[in-house]
Amino acid sequence: MSDYWTPAHQAVEQEDAEALARLLAAGSDPDEVGNMTLLTHAIDAEGDGALQSGQPLTVHTTAVLLNFGADPELADPDGRTPMDMADHYGHDLAMKLLQTHISRRARTWCA
Repeated sequence: MSDYWTPAHQAVEQEDAEALARLLAAGSDPDEVGNMTLLTHAIDAEGDGALQSGQPLTVHTTAVLLNFGADPELADPDGRTPMDMADHYGHDLAMKLLQTHISRRARTWCA
């Protein structure tokens, strides 16, 4: 499957926040969609990585994507939103970040 991933999706899968930031700064679309959005993929990789390693959940790639303008409410082709994925993993850090960005966007649109 990784043979079909874009460089941005590969960076997300490897939880390589630095590489992801470089790609986004160079013009990669933070809302890119493959079988998942980059943001949904980031939360999935963080959650799955923590489950497999037994290490605490991280939020690095999620934060990078949100700071580069990823839509925190954009659903993937299966209809899963980033919040759905965060809830699935009990990823409280991602849920708080997403809620902050969703609230910020709502204030901006209402202003």
